[in-house]
Amino acid sequence: MTTTSSQASPPPADEPSADAIQEADGIQEIAAALDMLLTQAAIGPLRRFFPGAAGIRFLRALAHEPGPVAARAEALGLELGRIARGTSSVAPAPRDRRFADPAWTTNPALRRLVQAYLASGDALLGLVEDAARQRAEGNAEERADSNAYHRAKDTPSHRADSNADATPLDWRDVERIRFALANLVEALAPSNNALISPVAWKAAIDSGGGSILRGARNLISDLASAPRVPAMVPPDAFAVGTDLAMTPGAVVLRTPMLELIQYQPATRKVRELPLLIVPPTINKYYILDLAPGRSMIEYLVSQGQQVFVVSWRNPDKRHADWGFDAYVQAILQAAEATAAIRGVEAVHLLSACSGGILSAIAAAVRKAAPAGARLASLGLLVTMLDQHRADAVGALVDGSTAQAAIAASARQGYLDGRRLAEAFAWLRPGDLVWNYWVNNYLQGRDPAKFDILFWNADTTRMTARLHRDFVLAAVDNALASPGGVTVAGTEIDLGQLDLDCYAVAGVADHICPWQSCYRGSQLLGGRTRFVLSTSGHIAALVNPVGTAARPSKARFQVSEDLSADAETWHRETPAQPGSWWPDYATWLAERSGAQVTAPRSLGADGFRVLEPAPGRYVRAA
Repeated sequence: MTTTSSQASPPPADEPSADAIQEADGIQEIAAALDMLLTQAAIGPLRRFFPGAAGIRFLRALAHEPGPVAARAEALGLELGRIARGTSSVAPAPRDRRFADPAWTTNPALRRLVQAYLASGDALLGLVEDAARQRAEGNAEERADSNAYHRAKDTPSHRADSNADATPLDWRDVERIRFALANLVEALAPSNNALISPVAWKAAIDSGGGSILRGARNLISDLASAPRVPAMVPPDAFAVGTDLAMTPGAVVLRTPMLELIQYQPATRKVRELPLLIVPPTINKYYILDLAPGRSMIEYLVSQGQQVFVVSWRNPDKRHADWGFDAYVQAILQAAEATAAIRGVEAVHLLSACSGGILSAIAAAVRKAAPAGARLASLGLLVTMLDQHRADAVGALVDGSTAQAAIAASARQGYLDGRRLAEAFAWLRPGDLVWNYWVNNYLQGRDPAKFDILFWNADTTRMTARLHRDFVLAAVDNALASPGGVTVAGTEIDLGQLDLDCYAVAGVADHICPWQSCYRGSQLLGGRTRFVLSTSGHIAALVNPVGTAARPSKARFQVSEDLSADAETWHRETPAQPGSWWPDYATWLAERSGAQVTAPRSLGADGFRVLEPAPGRYVRAA
């Protein structure tokens, strides 16, 4: 999953939505963006264009209150008149890349077309805001007049009114309609039309028509197989083990679920306690070992840390029954192997996204059954343990949607990663669909090479049982309640964890919103150091320290006082320049024991070197 889009470099990620709407009428099923992806990938993301019953209720709400509709229509008519006369001041936002070509503003016909599009889109989306405002006002009136409501609830007139409005517009309806209409407006942009777009015409003229042929070729190629969205990176842009995942190491354990990679020390002395990294289960591990200079694993090895990483097997339908139990046991097995190889009693655990959820559960299981390797600390990168949300993405997943998604993956035995990539693209269509539509098809150009986007396109599958466990845990927000989920015979209570924890979130993360990551950190019973990076979901992980020639532009906030609510913490915690990687390396070193002589060889008795890193599983399609 990525937060990038442009050809030369990723655009700034959108600020994550705050938990804006508090449910007054008893919401029972709230889910987060990660789980929206998991459900949309299973049942198809294009359903957001068809809001179904929510659309019917929206139209009924507009018909019930025709005043705002008439006002919007009148205002739009007047604006269209000004556009036709050439006196309108409507203009694209300065940073709207869709209309960056000068022809959109200097050509009178194109300028009027853009103005009409912007005015119509604003009017259409404004109707959603009117409906949301009507709902909020209606809720306020209901609360103010609740006593009268109860006194009159059995009267014939009240029963007639109730029957007339038996299915009122609720917050989920508003968010679903807003999401659907925003996608529709984005799709209808004149910049997406090959017959209108000046960049398409210029490319065709400059190439003597070659751009048209290349664009058609690119379109046919992308439609031939999933994910059926414009390619974001050339498929041969990089090679794992040659351009990416290059940190020297070896596979020292292979099981049906994972390979354990041990990295070659880069310093004469290393810290006594090793670090085991658990990557997400829905992507390959090398997001943490990108090109040299951008690899977190490379950086930690250079700081004298002994590093191991789990490389998950890409499962297929034979592995449909691997769920929370199996993956948690696999993490604990990897921790046992790491401790045995280095001859120590404890290991650090650092995990990302879905891997972080599994690692937190594994830590709780190990706390309840302490036999075996002890965990020295728990690191959670962009990990949501508290998954309560009441905003746009939460609105798209309810109980029926979750069950439909679970049934879809169960029929196949897994959730296809290509479908997940498609769902993610439609989560941000402006950046991840239409931007590449223009580049690849209208201009007939190949997308630029970018390592993160190559990793994002190198998809994996998720087993049906793991998909089910993740979705149900999110819909019920099970980890936020002691005993809300039982794994390996243990009722999980994160409050009983007394480990030191290092948690990282991205302020612009729309997959795992930082407020949810912060609340999840508050669930943990130990001492937690919370870091908020000025970046999105992936840039929070790929956060290199930079060099003298190219210093890091990153910033982060950090504190071990999590007593305040998220917004107060954000407002009052000072920012620090640079990457958070050095802060973590220092924090980790303080908990990693004495410095010892680095091992001369990798592996140990019972853990022989099987092959050089990056191993076999990461290359499996």
